Amino acid sequence: MGSSDDGGGTIIRTGAEYRDSLRDGRKVWIIGEGRVDELTTHPATRAMVDYYVDWYDHHCDPAWQDILLTPPDANRERIPLAFVVPQRADDLRRMGRSFAATIFPTAGNVTHTPAYGHLIALGILDAVQRRNLAPDDVATAATYRDWLAETGRFLTFSSGAATIGYRLRQDPNDRASLRLIKETDAGVVVRGKVGMHTSVPFAEEVYVGAGGAVICHGQRATFVVSVAAPGVTVVCRRIAARHQNPFLAPLSSRFDELDAQMWLDDVLIPWERVFLTEPSAEMSGPIPLDLDRGEGITSWLFWHQLYCWLSKAEFTLGLALACTDAMGLREHQQTVEYLVDLVAEVQTVRSCLAAAELDPMVTQEGYAMPGLVHIAAGSLAMLKARQRLTEILRMLPGSSLVMAPADTDLAVSEMAAGLEESFGGGGYTALQRSALLHLAWDHIASGLDGRESAFELHANGGIPTWRNRLRRWFNDYNALANSVLVSLNLDMPEIDLNSLRHMFLAPRRPVSVPPQRHRAVGS
Repeated sequence: MGSSDDGGGTIIRTGAEYRDSLRDGRKVWIIGEGRVDELTTHPATRAMVDYYVDWYDHHCDPAWQDILLTPPDANRERIPLAFVVPQRADDLRRMGRSFAATIFPTAGNVTHTPAYGHLIALGILDAVQRRNLAPDDVATAATYRDWLAETGRFLTFSSGAATIGYRLRQDPNDRASLRLIKETDAGVVVRGKVGMHTSVPFAEEVYVGAGGAVICHGQRATFVVSVAAPGVTVVCRRIAARHQNPFLAPLSSRFDELDAQMWLDDVLIPWERVFLTEPSAEMSGPIPLDLDRGEGITSWLFWHQLYCWLSKAEFTLGLALACTDAMGLREHQQTVEYLVDLVAEVQTVRSCLAAAELDPMVTQEGYAMPGLVHIAAGSLAMLKARQRLTEILRMLPGSSLVMAPADTDLAVSEMAAGLEESFGGGGYTALQRSALLHLAWDHIASGLDGRESAFELHANGGIPTWRNRLRRWFNDYNALANSVLVSLNLDMPEIDLNSLRHMFLAPRRPVSVPPQRHRAVGS
């Protein structure tokens, strides 16, 4: 563990300690790269390890401490905001600012950090407490959250969904991602394959959510599995396509989280990592309003996710402003109109986040949860705007976005003068203007951007799912409808529109399994 430089209490472990923790014998395979035995030095993973090392070390850097730590208490102790249990709006505001500060430099590409992992643990604890389970079950979840905060370990999230091969099995009973092999005194033994989720090779633990729940003692249970546990294999997607020269790929060369599947081959999950978070098997139909405070464990995660989406939008706006200056377009009316469009979208989401933090929901245990109706409105606004934001940034520099030279080109004597003449001027050297244009290209036209767009829309269900969330979370149907009736000065029936919140959601992606195909003899 590291300590602050101002004499305060313990802060967080160091980046070096995190780096050492990755040398734990984990089995990681990257598609197209093969087995990776040393994450800290392999070209596909080294840069992301360095980012997480810096994330930890920032907490011990005086320049970052007022952003990432709570104010000193009476004993001059300061707690990392990443591991605070929020209890009031001020906590949420400070935490939100800390998220933004660490995410923006990545252009919103790094979405999972240890701060995100702590929000998972907080969601687990809240879900268990909400079910009013036995004290031992609540204590298990509370102890895990406390341990995660004390150690600073990196937890990531998986919904637990099955891989496509499992979902297409003929027998519906065989389509679950995981199955319980046996229960032992030490814990449960689980086998199966979990679909794609984010930052697994860099995390130390993975929470497997409702999609991978197994039946323990007659109850549906979720659990946390160690990435380094015997029997675990992490299978990562291919790396985002990028040029080998970092000058041409300033973002994608550094911020590729490597989403992955996780295979479990008879993996032992200790009882202290098993949580009764899910409704009992006999509960069916709509979730009662007193339990439907959001999406359970993911409620705090949606807040963090919106900061990631906002960071991408703010980075886009920042690049558009910089390109406007570099391309000499400050007095161009159409360009100014484009910039105003970008500002409006960014400010809308900023306002939704501020509203969510200043208008929190409070759990029965006193935790402050960002107002989810504001998060839903902001998420919808961002999903609707993302394509427009990208297109505006593509239009501003024009063909120069495609044609800018590399630093290596500018270093060649026979090319340097001509390239300087073509790309320099207006207060910028050719190298400076090219660096900016390549940053813009990498942000909105690279393989990393393609991955972010495709996976974020899929993982969150896109606009239809967020519309359903907003429908469920909006609380004022009855108040607004009945308030309107007052102006009629008539005896009107009282309106009850709670059914709008209770309507069943259609399955996101129902799978139709084709009949078994038989190969011809001799094929």
